[in-house]
Amino acid sequence: MTVRLYDSKAQALRDFVPLREGHVGMYVCGPTVQSSPHIGHLRSALVYDILRRWFSYRGYDVAFVRNVTDIDDKILDAAHRDEQGAGEQWWALAYRVELEFQAAYASLGIQAPTYEPRATASVQQMQQLIVRLIEAGHAYAAPDASGDVYFDTASWPAYGGLTRQARDNMEAAADADPRGKRDPRDFALWKGRKADEPASASWASPWGDGRPGWHIECSAMAARYLGPEFDIHGGGLDLRFPHHENELAQSTAAGDGYARYWVHNGLVNIGGQKMSKSLGNSVYAGQLLELASPLAVRYLLGAAHYRSTLDYAPTSLAEAEAAVDRIRTFLDRVERRLAGTRYAGVGAPLIPDAFAAAMDDDLGVPQALAVLHDTVRAGNQALDADELHDAAVLHGQVAAMVGVLGIDPRDAQWAPDAAPAASALEVLVDRLLEDRRAARAAKDFAAADRIRAELSAAGITIEDSQTGTHWSLES
Repeated sequence: MTVRLYDSKAQALRDFVPLREGHVGMYVCGPTVQSSPHIGHLRSALVYDILRRWFSYRGYDVAFVRNVTDIDDKILDAAHRDEQGAGEQWWALAYRVELEFQAAYASLGIQAPTYEPRATASVQQMQQLIVRLIEAGHAYAAPDASGDVYFDTASWPAYGGLTRQARDNMEAAADADPRGKRDPRDFALWKGRKADEPASASWASPWGDGRPGWHIECSAMAARYLGPEFDIHGGGLDLRFPHHENELAQSTAAGDGYARYWVHNGLVNIGGQKMSKSLGNSVYAGQLLELASPLAVRYLLGAAHYRSTLDYAPTSLAEAEAAVDRIRTFLDRVERRLAGTRYAGVGAPLIPDAFAAAMDDDLGVPQALAVLHDTVRAGNQALDADELHDAAVLHGQVAAMVGVLGIDPRDAQWAPDAAPAASALEVLVDRLLEDRRAARAAKDFAAADRIRAELSAAGITIEDSQTGTHWSLES
């Protein structure tokens, strides 16, 4: 029952040992809300949703914190562009985009975090952390009266430890004007307000009005809500450097233990190419959800191993739809077949050992899905052979697996308006089946065959067995 995770810092699989028995503290870098969510954002959020669900299944109490970066150069730049037309304020843009992210996450069944702090609500904690770094000799105010404060990378020998880079080989930090830096690789902790920036985007500080640098935001928020040391820090592979490297340096230089495990998810390619604005190949959440059901999108984005690169193509969505349809059809078929029989209560929702072993081994979702689909096939074979006890047991296993992965097609999340239609369909089909039974009893086989053909044309399969006639929707 030991969960193993690949620790990016150790560059090795490690047994997960929590800081506190029975508890998991997890911090995940959330979005910078300057533009609409795309497929990469959804994939990353889903990875940590599945990890969180698995820890919960294993009996852990999970404190899951995912931040919102709502003040940043990119947000100010986007708002400045809008001000030339629509005149949207930076804080209005950030909030509007934040709501887009929340809606996209909810559409995929991604659970809300235990807490979702905004950077603008923790500026005081960021300033306190900067003061600690200055007092420890690891940060300095720029001497040019700009109001900037930088982390002194030369003062911290462990800098580069997350990504195993030598400081001398690193490129210059591009997050601020180097005018007041001791070294080009030093990165901004606090940015003095510039003349063309809105006054509403700055806060008073010991170094002058300004705003926090990107990296200090996560260090302060993680410590504020999870403590100075916590279990897991997650995020996309593109955040390893410089963002996570700088987080680790400033937090540990201030005396915090910070994250014990660093977990990074792979990125998304589009048709074999890296997704980027410059190539114009970004796929946004709204586009995905127009092409396929939210359940199929969730299945697709979660199906690859979290550390691998996901190569997206529109045909992938059709394959995902087919996969969830097979699961849905099996569950529906068993439930209808067992209704009213002594097997209806058989089949407690138990996770198969092979599925659990795959999930425990660095969240092996592809291997776990293989177990899921093997179980669906075995369950259908049991039904075909009228082995109803076995079918009930396998149904319980499938229900448990799709439940923990968040892809149970019976969940109201995926078909909130389907219940009335399903009830109406059931009444109509049952009436036709009753007419068919009466026709067969009267030896009017032509009428019975006609009813069967009409149901088949409508996509409904009927099965005659010793326990009666049962129907299900075709995949």
